[in-house]
Amino acid sequence: MFFCRTLLFLGACIGGLVAPVGDAHATEITVMSDTPIAAALGRIGELFRQSTGNDIKFVFGLSPAIHKKIIDGEPGDVLIIQSNFIDDLVTSGKLSAGQHPIIAKVGIGLFMRADGQAPDVSTIEAFRQALLNADALVFSNVAAGNYFATVLERLGISNAVKGKIVRASPPEVVARVLQGQGSEIGVMVVTLIQADKRLQLIGALPADFQSYLVYTAARLTTAPSPQVAGEFIDFLSSPQARKEFIASGAE
Repeated sequence: MFFCRTLLFLGACIGGLVAPVGDAHATEITVMSDTPIAAALGRIGELFRQSTGNDIKFVFGLSPAIHKKIIDGEPGDVLIIQSNFIDDLVTSGKLSAGQHPIIAKVGIGLFMRADGQAPDVSTIEAFRQALLNADALVFSNVAAGNYFATVLERLGISNAVKGKIVRASPPEVVARVLQGQGSEIGVMVVTLIQADKRLQLIGALPADFQSYLVYTAARLTTAPSPQVAGEFIDFLSSPQARKEFIASGAE
C-alpha cells in the first residue's frame, strides 16, 4: 500500500513538472500587417496555429504607419506591407535583400449602405453614370483615394462631381456613408468593404480603371523567432491561405 501511494505521489509530482508535449516548443511570433488583409490573416493565423502549434500576435495598421513603426524600432518577426515600402526597409537594414514573396493583391471597389439600392456598374458607361447620380462620392485621403481621384479625371467627370466629393480618413469614409441617406457611394479596397456587414459592395472598379495594393511578406532582420517567421511566410503561399485570401476579396 505504501509503495502504491509513493508511486502515485511521484507520478503527480512529475506530471506537474513536465509540460504537455504539444506545448513544449510552442512559439508566439509577432506579425505586423496592413489593415486591408486583416480578415484573411486572422483566419490564416488560426490555421497556422492548428497546423504547427505556434501562435501569432497581429499588429495591424495602414502601411505608412506600419512602416514608421518598423523604422522606429518596434520589434516583430514578420512584416506584411505594400510592396513599394520594401526597398526603403532593405536600405535601412530592417529587411534583408533578396526575394520577398507577393502574397496577395487587393483591388478598389464602390460601396454603399447595406440597405441602399445598388446602381448598375456592369459597363464603363453604367459605372460613369452611377458616379454622376450619387448624392455624394466619399473616398480617402490615402493611396486608394488618391488613385480614385485620377479615375474621375480619366472618366472626364471630375468637374461635374466636384461639389459632392468628400475626402476623409478611411474610418471616416465608412462613417460618412453610413450617416447618409443611402444614395452616397464610397470608395475603398474590396476586402474592407466585404468585411463590414453594414456595407454592400456595388462592384469593383472596371478592369480598365482598376488598381491594386500589392502585399509582400518579409522576415525582419531582428526577428526573435526567425525559423517560425520563415515557416509562417511559407504558409502564406499555401493552398489553405490562398483560399482565405480569395474569400476575403483579395486576389
